[in-house]
Amino acid sequence: MKKKLAFLFMGMTLLAGCSAGPSSSGSGGGTADSSGSASGGNAQSGDTIKIGVNLELSGAVAAYGTAEEQGIDLAVEQINADGGIDGKQIEIVKYDNTSNNTEAATVTANLTENDDVVAIIGPATSGAVQSALPNATSAQVPIVTPSGTADAITVSDSGSVQEYAFRSCFQDSFQGTVLAQYAEDTLNAENVIILGDNSSDYAIGLTDAFEAEFSGNIVSSENFTSGDTDFQTVLTNIANQDFDVLYVPGYYAEAGLIIKQAREMGITQPIIGADGFGDSQMVDIAGASNVTDVYYTAHFSANAPANDTVSSFISAFEAEYSTTPSAFNALAYDAVYMIKQAIEDQGSADSNAITEGLASLKGFEGVTGTMTIDADHNPEKSAVVIGLTDGAETSAETVEPA
Repeated sequence: MKKKLAFLFMGMTLLAGCSAGPSSSGSGGGTADSSGSASGGNAQSGDTIKIGVNLELSGAVAAYGTAEEQGIDLAVEQINADGGIDGKQIEIVKYDNTSNNTEAATVTANLTENDDVVAIIGPATSGAVQSALPNATSAQVPIVTPSGTADAITVSDSGSVQEYAFRSCFQDSFQGTVLAQYAEDTLNAENVIILGDNSSDYAIGLTDAFEAEFSGNIVSSENFTSGDTDFQTVLTNIANQDFDVLYVPGYYAEAGLIIKQAREMGITQPIIGADGFGDSQMVDIAGASNVTDVYYTAHFSANAPANDTVSSFISAFEAEYSTTPSAFNALAYDAVYMIKQAIEDQGSADSNAITEGLASLKGFEGVTGTMTIDADHNPEKSAVVIGLTDGAETSAETVEPA
Protein backbone atom coordinates (compact mmCIF):
# COMPACT_ATOMS: atom_id res chain seq x y z
CA MET A 1 0.00 0.00 0.00
CA LYS A 2 1.38 3.39 -0.92
CA LYS A 3 2.32 5.89 1.73
CA LYS A 4 0.35 9.11 1.70
CA LEU A 5 2.23 12.25 0.79
CA ALA A 6 1.04 15.34 2.62
CA PHE A 7 1.91 18.26 0.36
CA LEU A 8 2.90 21.62 1.70
CA PHE A 9 3.82 24.44 -0.68
CA MET A 10 4.90 28.01 -0.35
CA GLY A 11 5.76 30.44 -3.14
CA MET A 12 9.41 31.21 -2.52
CA THR A 13 10.29 29.67 0.84
CA LEU A 14 9.91 26.27 2.40
CA LEU A 15 7.07 25.96 4.86
CA ALA A 16 7.56 22.42 6.04
CA GLY A 17 9.84 19.45 5.77
CA CYS A 18 11.34 18.14 8.98
CA SER A 19 11.94 14.48 8.49
CA ALA A 20 14.04 11.50 8.90
CA GLY A 21 14.00 7.83 8.47
CA PRO A 22 15.10 4.45 9.41
CA SER A 23 17.77 3.97 11.90
CA SER A 24 19.34 0.66 12.59
CA SER A 25 19.95 -1.13 15.77
CA GLY A 26 21.53 -4.27 16.99
CA SER A 27 20.84 -6.61 19.82
CA GLY A 28 23.24 -7.06 22.66
CA GLY A 29 26.79 -8.25 22.19
CA GLY A 30 27.44 -10.41 25.20
CA THR A 31 25.84 -11.78 28.33
CA ALA A 32 25.67 -10.00 31.65
CA ASP A 33 26.98 -11.45 34.89
CA SER A 34 25.55 -10.82 38.37
CA SER A 35 27.53 -7.58 38.77
CA GLY A 36 25.94 -6.09 35.66
CA SER A 37 29.07 -6.24 33.48
CA ALA A 38 29.03 -8.22 30.26
CA SER A 39 31.34 -10.19 28.05
CA GLY A 40 32.37 -8.89 24.64
CA GLY A 41 32.85 -5.38 23.39
CA ASN A 42 34.78 -2.63 25.15
CA ALA A 43 34.14 -1.63 28.74
CA GLN A 44 33.87 1.97 29.90
CA SER A 45 36.43 2.92 32.52
CA GLY A 46 37.39 6.00 34.52
CA ASP A 47 35.56 9.31 34.38
CA THR A 48 35.16 9.48 30.60
CA ILE A 49 33.11 7.68 27.95
CA LYS A 50 35.23 7.20 24.83
CA ILE A 51 33.26 7.45 21.60
CA GLY A 52 34.97 7.03 18.25
CA VAL A 53 34.31 9.18 15.20
CA ASN A 54 35.07 7.68 11.78
CA LEU A 55 34.20 10.25 9.11
CA GLU A 56 34.99 11.41 5.60
CA LEU A 57 36.79 14.62 6.60
CA SER A 58 38.76 14.84 3.35
CA GLY A 59 38.38 13.37 -0.11
CA ALA A 60 35.49 13.09 -2.54
CA VAL A 61 32.58 13.33 -0.08
CA ALA A 62 34.21 15.43 2.64
CA ALA A 63 31.23 17.80 2.67
CA TYR A 64 29.17 15.09 4.37
CA GLY A 65 31.82 14.22 6.93
CA THR A 66 32.69 17.78 7.88
CA ALA A 67 29.01 18.65 8.30
CA GLU A 68 28.53 15.63 10.53
CA GLU A 69 31.63 16.54 12.53
CA GLN A 70 29.99 19.87 13.38
CA GLY A 71 26.82 18.16 14.60
CA ILE A 72 28.81 15.73 16.74
CA ASP A 73 31.00 18.45 18.24
CA LEU A 74 27.98 20.57 19.17
CA ALA A 75 26.15 17.65 20.82
CA VAL A 76 29.22 16.60 22.82
CA GLU A 77 29.88 20.17 23.93
CA GLN A 78 26.28 20.48 25.16
CA ILE A 79 26.24 17.13 26.94
CA ASN A 80 29.57 17.69 28.68
CA ALA A 81 28.59 21.22 29.72
CA ASP A 82 25.41 19.78 31.22
CA GLY A 83 27.33 17.31 33.38
CA GLY A 84 27.99 14.54 30.87
CA ILE A 85 26.25 11.16 30.88
CA ASP A 86 25.60 9.80 34.35
CA GLY A 87 28.33 12.14 35.61
CA LYS A 88 30.92 11.05 33.05
CA GLN A 89 32.30 13.28 30.29
CA ILE A 90 32.31 12.18 26.66
CA GLU A 91 35.79 11.87 25.15
CA ILE A 92 35.79 11.90 21.35
CA VAL A 93 38.49 9.98 19.46
CA LYS A 94 38.31 11.20 15.87
CA TYR A 95 39.86 9.92 12.63
CA ASP A 96 39.57 10.94 8.97
CA ASN A 97 38.84 7.97 6.70
CA THR A 98 39.66 10.18 3.66
CA SER A 99 36.49 9.08 1.83
CA ASN A 100 38.16 5.71 1.29
CA ASN A 101 36.34 2.50 2.16
CA THR A 102 39.48 0.56 2.98
CA GLU A 103 40.65 3.34 5.28
CA ALA A 104 37.22 3.33 6.97
CA ALA A 105 37.80 -0.32 7.91
CA THR A 106 41.30 0.45 9.20
CA VAL A 107 40.01 3.36 11.28
CA THR A 108 37.39 1.08 12.83
CA ALA A 109 40.05 -1.44 13.82
CA ASN A 110 42.16 1.30 15.40
CA LEU A 111 39.24 2.75 17.31
CA THR A 112 38.06 -0.58 18.69
CA GLU A 113 41.40 -2.31 19.31
CA ASN A 114 43.79 0.53 20.18
CA ASP A 115 41.55 3.31 21.48
CA ASP A 116 39.01 1.06 23.24
CA VAL A 117 36.01 3.17 22.29
CA VAL A 118 32.61 1.91 23.42
CA ALA A 119 30.73 3.11 20.32
CA ILE A 120 31.50 4.67 16.94
CA ILE A 121 29.71 7.41 15.02
CA GLY A 122 30.16 7.16 11.25
CA PRO A 123 31.14 6.68 8.55
CA ALA A 124 28.85 8.93 6.54
CA THR A 125 28.49 6.91 3.33
CA SER A 126 27.02 3.46 2.83
CA GLY A 127 30.05 1.82 1.22
CA ALA A 128 32.33 3.05 3.99
CA VAL A 129 29.95 1.81 6.69
CA GLN A 130 29.75 -1.61 5.07
CA SER A 131 33.55 -1.76 4.95
CA ALA A 132 33.79 -0.73 8.60
CA LEU A 133 31.10 -3.07 9.90
CA PRO A 134 33.05 -6.37 9.92
CA ASN A 135 35.69 -4.92 12.24
CA ALA A 136 33.04 -3.37 14.48
CA THR A 137 31.16 -6.66 14.61
CA SER A 138 34.31 -8.60 15.44
CA ALA A 139 35.03 -6.17 18.27
CA GLN A 140 31.34 -6.12 19.33
CA VAL A 141 31.28 -2.32 19.29
CA PRO A 142 28.16 -0.62 17.88
CA ILE A 143 28.29 1.79 14.95
CA VAL A 144 25.78 4.60 14.50
CA THR A 145 26.00 6.08 11.01
CA PRO A 146 24.29 9.44 10.54
CA SER A 147 23.77 9.01 6.80
CA GLY A 148 24.63 5.50 5.61
CA THR A 149 21.32 4.57 4.01
CA ALA A 150 21.99 1.22 2.27
CA ASP A 151 19.55 -1.44 3.45
CA ALA A 152 22.35 -4.01 3.81
CA ILE A 153 23.92 -1.95 6.60
CA THR A 154 21.27 -3.17 9.02
CA VAL A 155 19.95 -6.30 7.30
CA SER A 156 22.34 -8.48 5.29
CA ASP A 157 21.54 -9.90 1.87
CA SER A 158 20.76 -13.21 3.60
CA GLY A 159 18.10 -11.46 5.70
CA SER A 160 19.87 -11.50 9.05
CA VAL A 161 19.97 -8.37 11.19
CA GLN A 162 23.40 -6.77 11.50
CA GLU A 163 23.78 -6.82 15.27
CA TYR A 164 26.10 -3.82 15.70
CA ALA A 165 24.81 -1.54 12.92
CA PHE A 166 22.64 1.48 13.71
CA ARG A 167 21.75 4.75 12.02
CA SER A 168 19.93 8.01 12.59
CA CYS A 169 18.74 8.22 8.97
CA PHE A 170 16.22 6.31 6.88
CA GLN A 171 17.29 3.58 4.46
CA ASP A 172 17.48 3.47 0.67
CA SER A 173 14.44 1.23 0.16
CA PHE A 174 12.33 3.85 1.92
CA GLN A 175 13.86 6.70 -0.11
CA GLY A 176 13.58 4.87 -3.42
CA THR A 177 9.98 3.95 -2.72
CA VAL A 178 9.10 7.53 -1.72
CA LEU A 179 10.73 8.95 -4.85
CA ALA A 180 8.89 6.51 -7.12
CA GLN A 181 5.58 7.45 -5.51
CA TYR A 182 6.43 11.13 -5.77
CA ALA A 183 7.35 10.88 -9.45
CA GLU A 184 4.15 9.01 -10.21
CA ASP A 185 1.61 10.69 -7.92
CA THR A 186 2.85 14.28 -7.67
CA LEU A 187 4.89 14.83 -10.85
CA ASN A 188 2.44 12.68 -12.88
CA ALA A 189 5.33 10.83 -14.48
CA GLU A 190 4.59 7.91 -16.78
CA ASN A 191 8.05 7.64 -18.32
CA VAL A 192 11.25 7.90 -16.31
CA ILE A 193 14.93 7.72 -17.21
CA ILE A 194 17.42 6.64 -14.55
CA LEU A 195 20.97 7.99 -14.59
CA GLY A 196 22.74 6.32 -11.67
CA ASP A 197 26.18 5.81 -10.19
CA ASN A 198 27.04 2.17 -10.93
CA SER A 199 30.08 2.30 -8.63
CA SER A 200 28.08 3.07 -5.49
CA ASP A 201 26.13 0.68 -3.25
CA TYR A 202 24.06 3.71 -2.24
CA ALA A 203 22.98 4.48 -5.81
CA ILE A 204 22.40 0.84 -6.72
CA GLY A 205 20.10 0.37 -3.71
CA LEU A 206 18.16 3.51 -4.57
CA THR A 207 17.76 2.35 -8.16
CA ASP A 208 16.52 -1.10 -7.15
CA ALA A 209 13.92 0.33 -4.74
CA PHE A 210 12.68 2.87 -7.29
CA GLU A 211 12.33 0.27 -10.03
CA ALA A 212 10.44 -2.07 -7.70
CA GLU A 213 7.88 0.61 -6.78
CA PHE A 214 7.40 2.64 -9.96
CA SER A 215 4.46 1.36 -11.99
CA GLY A 216 5.18 3.44 -15.09
CA ASN A 217 7.72 2.90 -17.82
CA ILE A 218 11.48 2.97 -17.22
CA VAL A 219 12.52 4.29 -20.62
CA SER A 220 16.20 3.55 -20.05
CA SER A 221 18.76 3.10 -17.29
CA GLU A 222 22.03 4.94 -17.89
CA ASN A 223 25.15 4.81 -15.73
CA PHE A 224 28.09 6.89 -14.61
CA THR A 225 30.97 6.29 -12.23
CA SER A 226 31.90 8.32 -9.17
CA GLY A 227 34.40 10.99 -10.18
CA ASP A 228 33.03 11.47 -13.71
CA THR A 229 32.78 15.11 -14.78
CA ASP A 230 31.66 15.05 -18.43
CA PHE A 231 28.10 13.81 -18.94
CA GLN A 232 27.51 15.34 -22.39
CA THR A 233 27.35 12.04 -24.27
CA VAL A 234 24.89 10.30 -21.98
CA LEU A 235 22.78 13.45 -21.60
CA THR A 236 22.61 13.86 -25.39
CA ASN A 237 21.27 10.31 -25.58
CA ILE A 238 18.74 11.10 -22.84
CA ALA A 239 17.63 14.36 -24.49
CA ASN A 240 16.61 12.46 -27.61
CA GLN A 241 14.18 10.24 -25.69
CA ASP A 242 10.61 10.80 -24.53
CA PHE A 243 10.45 10.97 -20.72
CA ASP A 244 8.77 12.92 -17.91
CA VAL A 245 11.31 12.73 -15.07
CA LEU A 246 15.06 12.14 -14.80
CA TYR A 247 16.00 10.15 -11.68
CA VAL A 248 19.62 10.63 -10.56
CA PRO A 249 20.58 8.37 -7.63
CA GLY A 250 24.02 9.63 -6.60
CA TYR A 251 26.00 12.09 -4.51
CA TYR A 252 26.11 15.88 -4.73
CA ALA A 253 29.34 16.27 -6.75
CA GLU A 254 28.19 14.33 -9.81
CA ALA A 255 24.52 15.33 -9.34
CA GLY A 256 25.47 19.01 -9.47
CA LEU A 257 27.36 18.54 -12.73
CA ILE A 258 24.57 16.44 -14.25
CA ILE A 259 21.97 19.09 -13.39
CA LYS A 260 24.18 21.88 -14.76
CA GLN A 261 24.96 20.12 -18.02
CA ALA A 262 21.39 18.84 -18.47
CA ARG A 263 19.85 22.27 -18.06
CA GLU A 264 22.46 23.92 -20.29
CA MET A 265 21.65 21.52 -23.14
CA GLY A 266 17.91 22.17 -22.78
CA ILE A 267 16.69 19.25 -20.70
CA THR A 268 13.88 20.88 -18.71
CA GLN A 269 12.12 17.89 -17.19
CA PRO A 270 12.04 17.52 -13.39
CA ILE A 271 15.14 15.92 -11.87
CA ILE A 272 14.77 13.89 -8.69
CA GLY A 273 17.26 12.29 -6.32
CA ALA A 274 17.83 11.14 -2.76
CA ASP A 275 19.53 12.62 0.28
CA GLY A 276 22.87 12.67 -1.54
CA PHE A 277 21.58 15.88 -3.14
CA GLY A 278 21.27 17.46 0.30
CA ASP A 279 24.41 19.57 0.43
CA SER A 280 24.72 23.22 -0.56
CA GLN A 281 27.68 22.34 -2.77
CA MET A 282 25.29 20.67 -5.20
CA VAL A 283 23.68 24.03 -5.89
CA ASP A 284 27.09 25.72 -6.06
CA ILE A 285 28.28 23.18 -8.62
CA ALA A 286 25.11 23.26 -10.72
CA GLY A 287 24.54 27.00 -10.49
CA ALA A 288 21.43 28.17 -8.69
CA SER A 289 19.65 29.20 -11.89
CA ASN A 290 19.85 25.60 -13.13
CA VAL A 291 18.43 24.08 -9.95
CA THR A 292 14.72 24.49 -10.65
CA ASP A 293 12.21 21.64 -10.71
CA VAL A 294 14.68 19.56 -8.71
CA TYR A 295 13.43 17.35 -5.86
CA TYR A 296 15.10 15.12 -3.29
CA THR A 297 14.36 13.14 -0.16
CA ALA A 298 15.64 14.71 3.05
CA HIS A 299 15.81 14.03 6.76
CA PHE A 300 15.54 17.55 8.14
CA SER A 301 14.83 21.15 7.20
CA ALA A 302 15.54 24.15 9.38
CA ASN A 303 12.65 25.92 7.64
CA ALA A 304 10.07 23.40 8.77
CA PRO A 305 7.65 23.96 11.64
CA ALA A 306 9.69 23.18 14.75
CA ASN A 307 9.09 21.85 18.24
CA ASP A 308 11.18 22.98 21.21
CA THR A 309 13.85 20.32 20.57
CA VAL A 310 14.34 21.42 16.97
CA SER A 311 14.22 25.14 17.79
CA SER A 312 16.85 24.75 20.51
CA PHE A 313 19.12 22.82 18.17
CA ILE A 314 18.82 25.38 15.40
CA SER A 315 19.52 28.29 17.76
CA ALA A 316 22.54 26.54 19.29
CA PHE A 317 23.94 25.55 15.91
CA GLU A 318 23.56 29.03 14.46
CA ALA A 319 25.23 30.51 17.54
CA GLU A 320 28.13 28.07 17.25
CA TYR A 321 28.70 28.08 13.50
CA SER A 322 26.95 31.25 12.22
CA THR A 323 25.01 29.26 9.65
CA THR A 324 21.77 27.32 9.36
CA PRO A 325 22.12 23.58 10.10
CA SER A 326 21.81 21.04 7.32
CA ALA A 327 20.35 17.54 7.47
CA PHE A 328 23.84 16.10 7.89
CA ASN A 329 24.52 18.36 10.88
CA ALA A 330 21.21 17.29 12.41
CA LEU A 331 21.60 13.56 11.78
CA ALA A 332 25.03 13.48 13.42
CA TYR A 333 23.74 15.50 16.37
CA ASP A 334 20.96 12.92 16.79
CA ALA A 335 23.48 10.06 16.62
CA VAL A 336 25.29 11.39 19.70
CA TYR A 337 22.06 11.78 21.65
CA MET A 338 20.92 8.29 20.62
CA ILE A 339 24.05 6.88 22.23
CA LYS A 340 23.47 9.04 25.30
CA GLN A 341 19.90 7.76 25.60
CA ALA A 342 21.04 4.16 25.18
CA ILE A 343 23.60 4.56 27.98
CA GLU A 344 21.07 6.16 30.31
CA ASP A 345 18.43 3.53 29.56
CA GLN A 346 20.86 0.70 30.31
CA GLY A 347 22.70 2.36 33.19
CA SER A 348 26.00 1.39 31.57
CA ALA A 349 28.41 2.76 28.96
CA ASP A 350 29.91 -0.60 28.04
CA SER A 351 29.65 -1.49 24.35
CA ASN A 352 27.22 -4.36 24.85
CA ALA A 353 24.90 -2.21 26.97
CA ILE A 354 24.92 0.56 24.34
CA THR A 355 24.07 -2.03 21.69
CA GLU A 356 21.12 -3.25 23.78
CA GLY A 357 20.00 0.31 24.43
CA LEU A 358 20.08 1.29 20.78
CA ALA A 359 18.19 -1.86 19.79
CA SER A 360 15.37 -1.06 22.20
CA LEU A 361 15.21 2.70 21.61
CA LYS A 362 11.59 3.86 21.66
CA GLY A 363 10.05 7.29 21.28
CA PHE A 364 13.43 9.00 21.06
CA GLU A 365 12.87 12.71 20.43
CA GLY A 366 15.54 13.68 17.91
CA VAL A 367 15.85 16.86 15.89
CA THR A 368 15.26 14.81 12.73
CA GLY A 369 12.11 13.27 14.14
CA THR A 370 10.74 10.98 16.81
CA MET A 371 12.09 7.49 16.27
CA THR A 372 11.47 3.98 17.48
CA ILE A 373 13.74 1.16 16.34
CA ASP A 374 11.83 -1.62 14.56
CA ALA A 375 12.54 -5.35 14.34
CA ASP A 376 14.80 -4.82 11.32
CA HIS A 377 16.84 -2.20 13.19
CA ASN A 378 15.44 0.74 11.24
CA PRO A 379 13.85 3.67 13.08
CA GLU A 380 10.28 4.46 12.27
CA LYS A 381 10.05 8.16 11.49
CA SER A 382 8.95 10.49 8.72
CA ALA A 383 10.73 11.64 5.56
CA VAL A 384 10.31 14.71 3.38
CA VAL A 385 10.68 15.46 -0.32
CA ILE A 386 12.15 18.94 -0.76
CA GLY A 387 11.63 20.93 -3.96
CA LEU A 388 14.14 23.49 -5.21
CA THR A 389 13.56 26.57 -7.36
CA ASP A 390 16.58 28.63 -8.38
CA GLY A 391 18.53 26.63 -5.81
CA ALA A 392 16.27 27.52 -2.88
CA GLU A 393 13.83 25.31 -0.98
CA THR A 394 10.28 26.12 -2.09
CA SER A 395 8.20 23.03 -1.33
CA ALA A 396 8.09 19.96 0.85
CA GLU A 397 6.02 16.80 1.06
CA THR A 398 6.11 14.79 4.25
CA VAL A 399 5.92 11.01 4.24
CA GLU A 400 4.94 8.99 7.28
CA PRO A 401 6.16 5.40 7.62
CA ALA A 402 3.57 2.79 6.69
